[in-house]
Amino acid sequence: MTNPDPLELLDIARSIAAEAGTLATTMRNAGISVETTKSSQLDIVTQADTAVEALIREKLTAERPHDGFFGEETGEVSGSSGITWIVDPIDGTVNYLYGSPYYAVSIAATVKDEDGGHTSVAACVYAPARSAEYTAAVSHPARLNGTPLHVNENVPLDKALVSTGIHYDLARRAQILEDINRLTPRIRDFRLIGAAALEICGVAEGRTDAHIQRGLPIWDYAAATLIAVQAGADVRVVAGVAPTAERLLIASPRLADALDPLLD
Repeated sequence: MTNPDPLELLDIARSIAAEAGTLATTMRNAGISVETTKSSQLDIVTQADTAVEALIREKLTAERPHDGFFGEETGEVSGSSGITWIVDPIDGTVNYLYGSPYYAVSIAATVKDEDGGHTSVAACVYAPARSAEYTAAVSHPARLNGTPLHVNENVPLDKALVSTGIHYDLARRAQILEDINRLTPRIRDFRLIGAAALEICGVAEGRTDAHIQRGLPIWDYAAATLIAVQAGADVRVVAGVAPTAERLLIASPRLADALDPLLD
């Protein structure tokens, strides 16, 4: 089956992300609580996570009934079209629970790559509380609310502002702390906002210079990494146990070259 124009897929992602963001905002304003936990007591799910994912899945099925779907809360369902949508209904759930504006709906349209993994062809990361819509499609520029984005270039290691995230798995937290300890004397500073998709998009818009992460599931980065790539970033993934990246590095090519050996 012939794959559709990535811009057509992007239009679908944008429309559904806007609806999903409205639902998330409405539920947050009404008051939400923890519904359950997943990998640990720190890895929470709210009522809004499940409701927003259900909305996204319903809308995608109506628009493209033969596509696959891979959601954080409901898992993967195969399709027959060659397109799989990878969805994080609320990236930054803890931020969302606490009333922080740093959370987002993340939707990516993907195709299978040569290794059987997922390659994103259209992506939308929408942060409703910040009125920020990040978008990209293959062969088209990354944008923030319609304005083209580009990563910061020619940033030396000692001037780099780097974002990272703290994993819910306590064992993996030790790895992140080792990265922070190793890099702190060599870079300008670290930033942590608690929403991986927004942190990756931050590299795309030049709000930070690089992002590093350990053990990040694909729904957290499928959309945002395409946005970063189309903004000129180098995305380096060390594969882990699917669907998780053992290590993720996003930066301009020069800075990625400087950071990569320090993360081994």
